[in-house]
Amino acid sequence: MKYLKNFGAEFKKNKALFSMLAPAFILTLVLSYIPMVGLILAFKNFNYGAGIFGSKFNGFENFRFLFASGKGWQITRNTILYNLLNLITSQAIAILLSIFITEIKAKYYKKITQSLIFLPYFISWVLVGIFVFAIFNYETGLLNNLRKAAGAEAYNIYDHASIWPFLICAFNAWKWSGYNSVIYIAAITGVDQEIYEAAAIDGANIFQRIRHIMLPCIRPTVITMLLLQVGRILRGDFEMFYQIVGNNGQLFDMTDVIDTYVFRSLMSTNNIGMTTAAALYQSVVCFVVIVLVNAIVKKIDADYALF
Repeated sequence: MKYLKNFGAEFKKNKALFSMLAPAFILTLVLSYIPMVGLILAFKNFNYGAGIFGSKFNGFENFRFLFASGKGWQITRNTILYNLLNLITSQAIAILLSIFITEIKAKYYKKITQSLIFLPYFISWVLVGIFVFAIFNYETGLLNNLRKAAGAEAYNIYDHASIWPFLICAFNAWKWSGYNSVIYIAAITGVDQEIYEAAAIDGANIFQRIRHIMLPCIRPTVITMLLLQVGRILRGDFEMFYQIVGNNGQLFDMTDVIDTYVFRSLMSTNNIGMTTAAALYQSVVCFVVIVLVNAIVKKIDADYALF
């Protein structure tokens, strides 16, 4: 009751601010929270005639079927490994790019370079998928045309699933590194320039200034970015995987993630209960992971924790 009175007093005091907040609140409620009612389907044998609430409960049968098929552990492993690789590669390259750009002295060259590395972010995965097909297609791809011109035999990369994790990580880093670098450039720009000048006067070279001044100063930003990305450890980039790999069954063992598996299952089997169970499992594990990682960070240094 006390909290309601406090909220009422706060509402009267800041009506204008609450009015500005209302559209975002309503949008989040309608698009994010109300649809969560559908999660009950993960525990039901869904029947279109009976509807969401009329369908019979089947307990954890949908989860059991997901993992009994052997796909559950496989897509979980793929999703985690891809996200870890993408996290390491894209963030590491973004940090390097931000350091290189901030150290460029030529004003116009710096602007052009930053614009070029940021450009891939605006290219949709649909176009990237077309690029990949145009490069690696067995019959007409650029790679095989070059091999044929050099007198070598054509190489069907779609028959070698082990290569695709590296290709996917490379394209992911190419697309996201420029975007992520903007955040680190902002963090580096916020470092007091007098510290660099003092270090330079003391004889520190550029590598020593980067190691002992720049990197420690942007560490809070790096940790925050890592924590935010870890929260998505079980969420694969559906567009990336679907557009690059498509429905090539030969590559599923190495490239199938939870998101693509859920989509394909829904389209082929129409089993809404099982796909909802997979999506719920994905969300719960993501929540648990970010809480655990945040707790570890908080124990090491509470200032760097998200909450």
